[in-house]
Amino acid sequence: MSNKLLRPLAVIGNLTFISRILGYIRDVLIATIFGAGISTDAFFIAFKIPNFFRRIFAEGAMSQAFIPVLAESRRNDEKSAAELIRAVSGALSVTVFCIVLFGVLFAPFIAYVFAPGFAATPEKATLTADLLRVMFPYLGLISICALTWGVMNSYNKFATPALCAVLFNVVLISAILFMTDYFERPIMALAVAVPLGGLMQLMFSVWGINRLGFSLWPQFNWNHPGVTKILHLMAPAALAASIVQVNLMIDLAIASFLETGSISWLYYSNRLVEFPLGVFGVALATVLLPNLSTSAAEDDVRKFSSTIDWALRWATMIGLPAAAGLIILSDEMILTLFGYGAITERDILMSSNSLSAYSMGLFAFIMIKIFGPGYYARQDMRTPVKFGLVAIGINLIFNLVLVAPLGHTGLALATAIAANANALMLWHGLRKKNIYIPTEDWLLFVIRIFIAILGMMGFLFYVAPPLSSWMDWSFGARFYHLFSFILGSGCVYFTVLLLVGMRKKHVGQFGV
Repeated sequence: MSNKLLRPLAVIGNLTFISRILGYIRDVLIATIFGAGISTDAFFIAFKIPNFFRRIFAEGAMSQAFIPVLAESRRNDEKSAAELIRAVSGALSVTVFCIVLFGVLFAPFIAYVFAPGFAATPEKATLTADLLRVMFPYLGLISICALTWGVMNSYNKFATPALCAVLFNVVLISAILFMTDYFERPIMALAVAVPLGGLMQLMFSVWGINRLGFSLWPQFNWNHPGVTKILHLMAPAALAASIVQVNLMIDLAIASFLETGSISWLYYSNRLVEFPLGVFGVALATVLLPNLSTSAAEDDVRKFSSTIDWALRWATMIGLPAAAGLIILSDEMILTLFGYGAITERDILMSSNSLSAYSMGLFAFIMIKIFGPGYYARQDMRTPVKFGLVAIGINLIFNLVLVAPLGHTGLALATAIAANANALMLWHGLRKKNIYIPTEDWLLFVIRIFIAILGMMGFLFYVAPPLSSWMDWSFGARFYHLFSFILGSGCVYFTVLLLVGMRKKHVGQFGV
């Protein structure tokens, strides 16, 4: 297997793994100190809102539109690329300043749009608006960061962007440990830490882009052809990038009408699903887009298809067993990571239920990360939008059907169903246009993986003690057993894969 994609994938995956571990330490501290109540519901909604726009516009539409245009610009010369970067920096700076100003001034209205159910509890609504007003400037800082990350990723410099997430979590953990006593409302310490963490990320990102010889000093040239093209591509790209995020926010909006704690339960469970998604799915997408953009610019159809096939095989081999493991060990994972301090036994049960539901969409979330760049690299932003709008409709229908009998778990299950539908449509679209042509041995490849998953599941059902035993253990005992089961199940999975004939050559090779 070529190291061209595998090596940067390992770099991003390892650094993201560190970031996720720190993120879980952060969330464990939040759960232990604040539990699942009014303050955490308010914080998680307020924290989700700037992150919602970040994932859609900054890391989503901006990156998806910017990287392919930068790839074209680089084919001319580096001077053209430098001019494009400064022109985009100028346009982006003005845009995000206006958005942030709007967000700060109209925080109560925005909070109401995203969590209308909070209006019934004035204390919760007021706290959400106050937290949002403090955190909204983070969107502006992270948007400029996303521009620098797009440049660095285009030059196959993946370490600095991945390290930024580590810095952010270090700042938030420090705030929880050392700043909460200085605020009348302790949760406000976290809100202050969010833009502070964004500032740290921006400083580190500017250092990284300067090392490449580029400047972010804004050039206000809205007529630059690259800026015009990016703006033309961004509208459909924003819609395409918003699909998963809109589905999640619909969940939270409906959950705001449910009992207090529902939003926190969804947050804690979704964080566990985001672990393999962030470590592997996001890493794949980060590496794929610049490489697919280069293949598209060179009109190398064979390389383009083989790159997608390579990524999809890795996603299948890692994503399916990860989803199965999350479902089987959902109770044990929630209990081990969050079952302390202010968290109650019911909080654990409710979070575990939504974790199982979200996990049913994990593989689809990863596939969307793979298939999406297959369209964006070819500057086809409209097709993912059409599929995504259908997925939003599916999510909304299943939300309304499932929320009454299943509560917050129904919302998570609806998101998983919509993600599977979206991934299937994206896959079919690439196949229909012969952009992606699967290799011939896929059926045997999948059969081997399912046999290995069955072996892994049998191991877990055989060795895992009843949940009542976990309740009596200390954190150390819980962590030891959970780590042992995850490691053991992984060993069983890959051993069975080898026994049924899976070899390195079956995973595919990039660029062949």
